[in-house]
Amino acid sequence: MINTILNHKSIRKYSEKKIEKNILNRILQAGIRASNTGNMQAYAIIVTQEEAKKNELLPLHFNQEAVKQAPLILTFCADLNRFNKWCKQRGTEPAYDNFLWFYTASIDAVIAAQNCALAAENEGLGICYMGTTNYTAEKIIEVLKLPHGVIPVTTLTIGYPNENPDLTGRLPERAVVHYEAYNDFSEADIEEIYKELEESDFTRQLIKENKTQSLAQIFTEKRYTKENNIHFSKSLLELVKKQGFWNH
Repeated sequence: MINTILNHKSIRKYSEKKIEKNILNRILQAGIRASNTGNMQAYAIIVTQEEAKKNELLPLHFNQEAVKQAPLILTFCADLNRFNKWCKQRGTEPAYDNFLWFYTASIDAVIAAQNCALAAENEGLGICYMGTTNYTAEKIIEVLKLPHGVIPVTTLTIGYPNENPDLTGRLPERAVVHYEAYNDFSEADIEEIYKELEESDFTRQLIKENKTQSLAQIFTEKRYTKENNIHFSKSLLELVKKQGFWNH
């Protein structure tokens, strides 16, 4: 399994080969066995395989080819709907209609998603996380018929790879690992940590294509702009309220 983890690649092109039912079941069982808060399993996994439903989801993921080609799409949701109903049917009043439990259930959903991702890759399949889920969550709710108390958190496309991209570079360990306490970074630390990434041929080409002066500018001015960040933050917060996670 460690080799599976260390050789992870995001796969966005898939063959037409379908995923066998027994393999799908193992992937889902891996998600179900994931660590979660209080063994409440405050998440839901929506399995999409039918072409008609995939076509409904496609524009909500900005028409990415991965969604179109993948034989399997898993949407992971924060879900307190089921647990709340169980509590009420047992004569006790749940108190999970607040932001803490949206946050908690989202963590549970992502842990389950990563278990499924690892299981899929261990079966020789490729996966890709769809960050678009948060941008179009309200419309995904409509397509997947998610009830009050359920919010989509992330999406996985899964299928047999039809590409073999190079491993994506990562920052050195000292950029993300801190022993005993957080060790803040000096300007010299930042220069050293990002040196290899910024001097790579891939980054130089990316800067050229985006007509910027640095990789940092691509993030702040092209990919994740202040305007979009504020817009999607507001829409997501309104959705959290609408779906019942804002009692305070």
